[in-house]
Amino acid sequence: MRDYIIRRLLLMIPTMAVVVIIVFLLVRFIPGDVVDMMAIQMGQSGTEGTETVTPESIRTLLGLDKPLFQQLGSWLEGIFTRGDFGTSLWTRRPVIEDILRRAPVTFELGLIGFILAVVIAIPVGIISAIRQDKWVDHVTRSISILGISMPSFWLGTLVVVFPAVWWAWAPTMKYIPFSVDPLGNLVQFLIPGAILGFAMSGTTVRYLRTTLLEVLRQDYIRTAWSKGLKERVVILRHALKNAFIPVITVLFGQAFVMLGGTVIIEQIFNLPGMGRLFVTAAFTRDYPYIQGINLILASIGLLFILANDLSYAYLDPRIRYR
Repeated sequence: MRDYIIRRLLLMIPTMAVVVIIVFLLVRFIPGDVVDMMAIQMGQSGTEGTETVTPESIRTLLGLDKPLFQQLGSWLEGIFTRGDFGTSLWTRRPVIEDILRRAPVTFELGLIGFILAVVIAIPVGIISAIRQDKWVDHVTRSISILGISMPSFWLGTLVVVFPAVWWAWAPTMKYIPFSVDPLGNLVQFLIPGAILGFAMSGTTVRYLRTTLLEVLRQDYIRTAWSKGLKERVVILRHALKNAFIPVITVLFGQAFVMLGGTVIIEQIFNLPGMGRLFVTAAFTRDYPYIQGINLILASIGLLFILANDLSYAYLDPRIRYR
């Protein structure tokens, strides 16, 4: 197992290298040059001395006049030697400081959404499978399809707008830090987290129901029933673990997608997370922020994939990694 983990970690290096190069190049191919945006803003502000500022001087000041491979090398050198993700092109603030300050908001939102999705999806999926074609099965399948079909941004907009119109109530739009008011912080994240988890739970219910139905038709499950075991024992001890192997793949994949999906939810509920920072950086072409956030999310995604593979050995003792 240890050798397998080491090999997988080493294989992450070329994968991350490809991701870094692609993101580094793509953000520079986005229409709209940050230097032109700065020159226009300086000209409109009418600041004294801006008449001597040219796009060429701004490009030189920001180091964007160097070849792309040299810019990439300098950025990677700063990350691996000093842990420096660069500085913002606009504010000149260290990128890593802003990312670390906003990351807990995004991770908390994603974690709450993930927990709610799992807590809802697993019992609902089990009930839907063991009560196949009964009324409860039809209801749960309809709700899961509804969760898959409704975009989270649309549902979030409805949650904000309709209660404000009908009952003069709206979710709190001012961020409450956990260190200041833990209960208020959790209450604030409960609604956006539930919206994120709703779509994820729908997909998980569908997968769990399908895989559990397949497992329940296996011979060893019929043997367990013939021994007179209780339904709870048959489902939880014998069937669920084997049925959960495909589902765990979906859960890990959706957990990573959920982190990326917080971008829109953070905008709707005014949460100062990495998603909002990424959107702002994309609009202003602040390359270091875009590169840093993508690098962090890609690293987390690769770790999720590794954890997903390792979970197979726990769920199925026959699986061994060498």
